[in-house]
Amino acid sequence: MSTSTPLEPDTFAITADLAQPRLPAWAVLLDVVLAAGVAGLLTLLLGWSPYAGLVLAIVLAALGMPLWSLLVEGRRAAADRLATSVVWASFGVVLVPLVWLIWLVVKNGIGVINSEFLSYDMRNVIGEGGGIYHALWGTILITLAAAIISIPIGLFTAIYLVEYGRGSRLARVTTFLVDVMTGIPSIVAGLFALSLFVLIFGPAIRIGFGGAVALSLLMIPTVVRSSEEMLRLVPSDLREASYALGIPKWRTIVKVVLPTALGGIITGIVLAVSRVIGETAPLLVVAGATDTVNFNLFNGRMTTLPVYIFQQYSQPGIVGPAGGDPPGYARAWGAALVLIAIVMVLNLVARIIGTYFAPKTERRR
Repeated sequence: MSTSTPLEPDTFAITADLAQPRLPAWAVLLDVVLAAGVAGLLTLLLGWSPYAGLVLAIVLAALGMPLWSLLVEGRRAAADRLATSVVWASFGVVLVPLVWLIWLVVKNGIGVINSEFLSYDMRNVIGEGGGIYHALWGTILITLAAAIISIPIGLFTAIYLVEYGRGSRLARVTTFLVDVMTGIPSIVAGLFALSLFVLIFGPAIRIGFGGAVALSLLMIPTVVRSSEEMLRLVPSDLREASYALGIPKWRTIVKVVLPTALGGIITGIVLAVSRVIGETAPLLVVAGATDTVNFNLFNGRMTTLPVYIFQQYSQPGIVGPAGGDPPGYARAWGAALVLIAIVMVLNLVARIIGTYFAPKTERRR
């Protein structure tokens, strides 16, 4: 009996280097420094403004990194770095006017803000002095009234669209009308509210509640759409588990669906308030303007911060003996700074509320 010895496989030494060369970690910093240097040199030589030089530096940095990567790392890495550079460059270009706007408002408005500016109105003020007390209270009262009108209507509409009217013709028509209302210009909302109150009370009517009605027309679509999306995110398993226990649908909505989506709903409501608090045209049309504080929404004109800013910049007052700009310009910048601070606080509150009420998951713990 003959035995055969198995042949040993040939051994091949494969020494191919599969690793692509990579740029060092400090390459991005070097690219930014070089782009800033070239942009700064061209700005000085050609007499450009610093903002044009900053935009040029962003563009050079966004293009320089992909070209360097193409020479060293290859086409695939260069394409990845190009996409990353475009995203960061877009962010930088958008950030330039935002930072410039904030800096301009702070620089021109911080000097006028003091206790007198926040606690005095404009009664009998011709030159220096006066404040935004009446406009601040007008903004708070009108926006609060608009929220009281808009939140129940928007929330109940969203509940109907998600829980009761899914697939029905009325739900489709309602969704279409809400989408149409989202694009309504603010001046149209003001004219509608003015027409409504003129038909009821006469042509001379100008009240703060009319401004609240106009703002509610702008708030309701935002509340509906944001609440609708949050309610749709609630898993159907939660509803079915509640129904399996014999709990009626209305109680399931109140005890299960709404608490689960509460964080997103509150965030949408606060963002809707932030969206309408800076409206000028509808309030100027239907709420009017006044130099004194008015706490009654149903009697007399009311001034809000946006209307105050417009009024002060269009009628800046008399220049003092020392010369310079009229005092109304400084008051307008100060009111704009206060308005931006209020909107920023509202957005921070929305983020905090959304984080606090968000459903707890294993990933969040």
